[in-house]
Amino acid sequence: MNELGQLSLWVEIPVAILLVVSSLCALIGAIGLLRLKDYFRRMHPPALASTLGAWCVALASIVYFSALNASPVLHAWLIPILLSITMPVTTLLLARAALFRKRMAGDDVPAEVSSRRTESER
Repeated sequence: MNELGQLSLWVEIPVAILLVVSSLCALIGAIGLLRLKDYFRRMHPPALASTLGAWCVALASIVYFSALNASPVLHAWLIPILLSITMPVTTLLLARAALFRKRMAGDDVPAEVSSRRTESER
């Protein structure tokens, strides 16, 4: 940092680029949410885009605050790591709940996969 308390351009430019990439990920996820036709297809763009966007924001935060404090700041990785763990699980549970509701409504959905083998399969 210089005497005015400003960060150098070598820090500000990557942080700005990462934040713009993150916002583009959010925009792409929103467009995918609006354009796709059914619930099962709409689940994927926001989940994937939000995960990538969260990693970009966390990296921007790490670069900015590490430069500001003149020491590594790595605790910002906790948020995207937790998102990367919980997002696929949440997406899977939402898909299963929607599939169950469609089955109960009598809609045409793929057959249920059983983990047990029948007598004819043995």
